[in-house]
Amino acid sequence: MPKVQTPDWVKDAVFYQIFPDRFAKSDKGLKPRNLEAWDSPPTPQGYKGGDLWGVLEHLDYLQDLGVTAIYFTPIFQSASNHRYHTLDYYQVDPLLGGNRAFYALRDEMHRRNMKLVLDGVFNHASRGIYYFNDILENGPHSAWLDWFTVNGWPLSPYDGSRPANYECWAGNYALPKWNTDNPQAREYLMGVAEHWLREGIDGWRLDVPFCITSPGFWNEFRQRVKAINPEAYIVGEVWWESMNYLEGDQFDAVMNYLFTEAVISFTCQQHLNYELVRDRPYNPYPPIDAPRYADRIDKLLGMYHWEITLAQLNLLDSHDTPRLLSIANGDRATVRLATLLLMTYPGAPSIFYGDEIGLPGGGDPDCRRTMTWDNRERWDMDALDYHKLLIRLRKANAVLRRGRYERLYAEGMVYAFGRQLGDDSVLVAVNVGDSQQTVQFPAKGLVPNDAQLTVAFGRGSACVEGGEISLTVPARDGVILA
Repeated sequence: MPKVQTPDWVKDAVFYQIFPDRFAKSDKGLKPRNLEAWDSPPTPQGYKGGDLWGVLEHLDYLQDLGVTAIYFTPIFQSASNHRYHTLDYYQVDPLLGGNRAFYALRDEMHRRNMKLVLDGVFNHASRGIYYFNDILENGPHSAWLDWFTVNGWPLSPYDGSRPANYECWAGNYALPKWNTDNPQAREYLMGVAEHWLREGIDGWRLDVPFCITSPGFWNEFRQRVKAINPEAYIVGEVWWESMNYLEGDQFDAVMNYLFTEAVISFTCQQHLNYELVRDRPYNPYPPIDAPRYADRIDKLLGMYHWEITLAQLNLLDSHDTPRLLSIANGDRATVRLATLLLMTYPGAPSIFYGDEIGLPGGGDPDCRRTMTWDNRERWDMDALDYHKLLIRLRKANAVLRRGRYERLYAEGMVYAFGRQLGDDSVLVAVNVGDSQQTVQFPAKGLVPNDAQLTVAFGRGSACVEGGEISLTVPARDGVILA
């Protein structure tokens, strides 16, 4: 088994996920006239005109929030607002400002010591990519025929009433699947990954990597990525237990949806909107109490090598899920409790753009609303403040990033855990119930007897006497004690 080693910078990172069409729109570059109004509800196919220049103009905002790394959903040329329909892997979409905007953003981010991670869509392309379009034009005479998998003739790329006759992702005719068993197609995709690493990106988030089953594909991918930049981050979109990818020879981490579903189930309680999360690849329901939450966290912490755990991409929502505020039927306490757990858990926390200002959103495309830069009276300033405070505490205290994690108490609706690194220790507790609770539990050497515990975040109080911690936490609140 290979040595398990993950990028050191990820363990201290705070990620921010940006859906480029919806984050910020600059006055630069190509702006066609048929764009949707920025503040209008998002639609499946309409464009808002957000671009990378707009991201560049808001780096001060992101750094003030505490962000150290940005994960972008796809930025390459595509005939879709989400850009998972790749037309050209070597060209940044002109609506996003093209390659020129990318290089300007890359340079400024690196000047600020911020990391840049791109979305790698290597399982499928689009009907319009040159290689597949050649098949549509020339049929069985195409030179690129075996770069995809054709099952019969004629092909039907647009008429859904007829069989597509080619392999496509999830039955979507717009997304022909690469034949990654073909050495040439495989080499093409490896070359794309290598090219953008040489151009200065800091890692790849891999879209539906479990759909690529060609033997050795992801092993080779890792070898070639790490040969260019040993500290490049490789994180896969896998929604379930992922040990087969996380043994040191493929990915550094996955998007930690197992953490997501546990946190939502625990913090939402009766506020959870079942209709928004049913039939999704994760299961943040039914509501669970503190013992069940603690058991799930203990299982998750024991699932992977500690080096992997410290590099997991932890999140509460994303472009693929409804936003947590809407899942919780607008209950702001749920988001605050969940964010507290996110920012004190091992691994790299990731904020989906707008969550820090209370941006709501149901299922796709509603979860992909625009940032309201010109309408800040709609911002939840309390949410912005506690995001900043929690991030500041995490960045200022290595114990919250790299310290060991130990369950201290889990009864009823109260959960408490400790983080310890050398002589530094932190106690975190949350009460997801509707009444104030006072609980006692052994200190387990986390803090010395008669120590004074200082509230660093939230409301609550605690004292230590006779090796026991007595802790009081108000209803639907949490506390960090140092």
